[in-house]
Amino acid sequence: MERVLIVSASERSQQAFAELFSQSSPPSLTMASSGSAARRLLMGNEYDLLLINTPLRDEFGQELAIRAARSGAGVLLVVKAELEEEIAAQVEDYGVFVLTRPLARATFYQSIKLLHAAQKRIDRLLEENRRLREKIEELRIVERAKYVLIEHLGFSEEQAHRYIEKQAMDRRMTRRGIAEGILNTYEM
Repeated sequence: MERVLIVSASERSQQAFAELFSQSSPPSLTMASSGSAARRLLMGNEYDLLLINTPLRDEFGQELAIRAARSGAGVLLVVKAELEEEIAAQVEDYGVFVLTRPLARATFYQSIKLLHAAQKRIDRLLEENRRLREKIEELRIVERAKYVLIEHLGFSEEQAHRYIEKQAMDRRMTRRGIAEGILNTYEM
């Protein structure tokens, strides 16, 4: 965790959380004392982790936690023990980790490690998703190019496929690059 936003109404608790972070691997820390201040910071910056100590000055904090989790940041929401179940039911579907006060140092560090591991897994899944979307887009373009060759040059589907593959090998280009060239030539 490199960039951390600590959101807490109390300056004393902000410093206490900052001290906890500095004892592990010191990240870049930013502080906010309200939900609106945190939202402004979220608009202009990316954070790896948000720690929200509830309640905040202008809201409780679960709405901020959900918004931050949707942006891809890991979120720890610290609440009173008696509110844990109620708040957890509202935010867990968004991947927000709920911790209770008083917060034990060991629990805090374990939660950070679990959150970090979960973020890495999510990042890998997002990257795989991006690659699959690119592959699907490439297949769509190649299929469109095949049908253009079938329509304009009278190729069979197999001939069109072989033509695109051979052009890609001969020109040392991707199938997508060849397909885009065909589409640019015949779809104008």
